Amino acid sequence: MKKKINRVILSGGGTGGHIFPALAIANEIRRRNPDAEILFVGALGRMEMEKVPAAGYKIIGLPVMGFPRKPSLKMITFFRKLMQSASMARKIVKDFKPEVAIGVGGYASGPLLRAAAKFKVPTLIQEQNSYAGITNKLLSKKVKSICVAYDKMERFFPKEKIVFTGNPVRENLIQKIDKQEALNYFGLNETDKVILIVGGSLGARSINNAVLKNIKSIADTDIKVVWQTGAIYYDRIEEELKTSKPGNLQVHKFISRMDLAYAVADLVISRAGAGTISELCLVEKASVLVPSPNVAEDHQTKNALALVEKEAALMLRDDEIDIRLFPLAFEVVNNAEKCSRLSEKIKGLARPEATKTIVDEVEKLLK
Repeated sequence: MKKKINRVILSGGGTGGHIFPALAIANEIRRRNPDAEILFVGALGRMEMEKVPAAGYKIIGLPVMGFPRKPSLKMITFFRKLMQSASMARKIVKDFKPEVAIGVGGYASGPLLRAAAKFKVPTLIQEQNSYAGITNKLLSKKVKSICVAYDKMERFFPKEKIVFTGNPVRENLIQKIDKQEALNYFGLNETDKVILIVGGSLGARSINNAVLKNIKSIADTDIKVVWQTGAIYYDRIEEELKTSKPGNLQVHKFISRMDLAYAVADLVISRAGAGTISELCLVEKASVLVPSPNVAEDHQTKNALALVEKEAALMLRDDEIDIRLFPLAFEVVNNAEKCSRLSEKIKGLARPEATKTIVDEVEKLLK
């Protein structure tokens, strides 16, 4: 008999790659336990403070911030905010009395899960990346269970605590998509070859700039390009393309129906965040990954290489995409055999049951 979950805290965030898995886990807990009280704890000023309430959950923000990369006066602010966050986290755990606490990575999960462990609350962390972040490496000594999405994670965590689950993904990606509906949504034809370009939930400046520098080569092909710029770049790009946008290029600020976008794509150009990679595995898409050079411990490069080593994706460095990205993308999308081979390889890495498996682990902690 499954253990009923009554009160749970989920903590973490900072990026969509942390928030979407947390929401997927919360939704699965609520599906099994409609009366469960679910509280999120995030970092003030970060994306989760907006996205979590929009999804129907309560969230409390901590003043925690990231560790400064260079020695400066910010170190004083960091430690002051960390101590303040630790104090707040202890009060949250004491007042809410959770049966279990779950961390998904991000600034807030450190203070919250340490506080939960101090009060003897069963704890679980979900590490999305192939290279573990500092927060989760430190927490691994205190937590009961560690859910991972890549092999060889015993490099970072106690082997006996590791459970291979895969990463949660947006629920609508698991459902079967009507290809014709997707084509109609983007105004495309069944015979079109389509490249989808995405830069994560906030966009990617270098990928956007590479597109702008290759407008002529895009215009000279009959391949359709669907491009999500991200909100902060959209207005500038629209202005720049006012007189030069090719008819085969669609420019979107944000694509809310990523399930339909993946359905029309023959090839995806993307950053290499763990959540995006899990989605690409699930939707079985050939991809060219461009890891962001601006993330902690260069974990996106390590995520991408984990796929490249299995011949499941292609990778370019951020500093070479202006010249190499579009020749490579056009070559791949025009080679049906290569697209099919990449699709088949990445399909083998998919874990569609990841969210359910993680919540199974949460239930085990309560027994």
